[in-house]
Amino acid sequence: MKQRPPIYLYTDGSSRGNPGPGGWGVVLICGELRKEMSGGEALTTNNRMELWKDATVHIWSDSSYVVKAIEEGWLDKWVACGFKKKKNPDLWMEFIEASKGLTLNFHWLKGHAGYPENERCDRLAFEAASQFTKKDN
Repeated sequence: MKQRPPIYLYTDGSSRGNPGPGGWGVVLICGELRKEMSGGEALTTNNRMELWKDATVHIWSDSSYVVKAIEEGWLDKWVACGFKKKKNPDLWMEFIEASKGLTLNFHWLKGHAGYPENERCDRLAFEAASQFTKKDN
């Protein structure tokens, strides 16, 4: 199985004067992709801007298995029982390690129901899987 590239998230906050105009910045990198975001307030402190950047990450998925594993505590129970009769313990343990220190909220949405980002993810996944399909001669 080909490993997906890691995701790196860098953050910083600053103010010009304490209090004074302040801002926060975020750089998100995954493989060759890069996304930058920023924002701020007219009157704030550098400490407030450092805290502001520590945002909650919302993850939307059409997999009720994944969403319920996190949001309904299934994963905690699986860990407690040593993943007996559970599939993919290696991936779940990687997820647990990678998510330490993050605030993650998982949300379920119905697949193939017209959500543009979900439809795009579905298409990307289909195209990625297609490269491994054997073609008949």
